Amino acid sequence: MRRICLTFLIMLAISLVVLGADQGVASATDKVPVKGMVTLLDLGSHQCLPCRMMEPILEELKEEYKGRAAIVFVDVWEDRGMGVKLGIRAIPTQIFYDKQGREVFRHEGFLSKANIELVLSKLGVEKPKASKK
Repeated sequence: MRRICLTFLIMLAISLVVLGADQGVASATDKVPVKGMVTLLDLGSHQCLPCRMMEPILEELKEEYKGRAAIVFVDVWEDRGMGVKLGIRAIPTQIFYDKQGREVFRHEGFLSKANIELVLSKLGVEKPKASKK
């Protein structure tokens, strides 16, 4: 009887953890893809070297493509449920969504600014004009 009670308590604890994680995933995934916009979701970590190499690129793109495309970063070590839900096997992983919110392209590993812009262009996002300095 004691063993049955212990097993039940362990299963209850695991269920509560899983349910709590699912609620977090739902709130994070509600934001991605951004409705009505081509969206680049970059899943990585602030601790991973290739992810850190992409940070300045993503910041540049976020500013340059403001209002044209959504550039979103999610740290999968902080939001583990998001990585699980999206089937992430390696970081960084970039997922591109079209304006209707359908996943159209996925890439694992470092992705250069030029290659990101190429995918955005194929999804109909106009490249911003170079600013004069």
